[in-house]
Amino acid sequence: MGLKGHLVMLHGMTGTSAKMMPLAKEITPSGWGCLCPEGPFIHPSGGRAWWLNEQGSKTSDPEIESQISISMDRLEGLLPPGKLILGGFSQGGAIASAMCERDTFDRVVGLVLIATKTVRNKELKRKLNITRPRSVVWMHGERDHIIPIEAALEHLTCFQDAGWTVDEFRHKKGHMVDLSQKAAMIQSLERVARSV
Repeated sequence: MGLKGHLVMLHGMTGTSAKMMPLAKEITPSGWGCLCPEGPFIHPSGGRAWWLNEQGSKTSDPEIESQISISMDRLEGLLPPGKLILGGFSQGGAIASAMCERDTFDRVVGLVLIATKTVRNKELKRKLNITRPRSVVWMHGERDHIIPIEAALEHLTCFQDAGWTVDEFRHKKGHMVDLSQKAAMIQSLERVARSV
């Protein structure tokens, strides 16, 4: 019997496929495959990135916009056939949600957004208003100094306003995965997978 679909998890800035894979495997729903592509850009500090930005630069900068588009193009070419749960940590989560602009998003049944924000707020809101609502598993730390909780909540509100089902995992920690909530996240993802 074949796989029911794939969980595709994207690493954050300076991450790699190898660093993302252990968490991704642990949260992959039963009967689903797992894939962790790498960002196309080599980060000067090591690892990979979905875009390269200086401290304080905005994602609306033309060069960063171009890199985000390159990353989405690359990711679209790497996605396996069939149903998808698309997600990621930090930059990876931002790219995952931005993929709603692409035709391949028709195959996405849910999103996993961990310690992340939106990079294309207007496009995301516009697209979500004309897209069938799905499920989001969302996690963010109240002490995240890299992506403040306010930016994460603005991202989350885009989905809530569009009628998406959201399982929220908020924690008191920083820019990280709260492993104490991992079991509950897995249950949420199993529900998303069963809804297909």
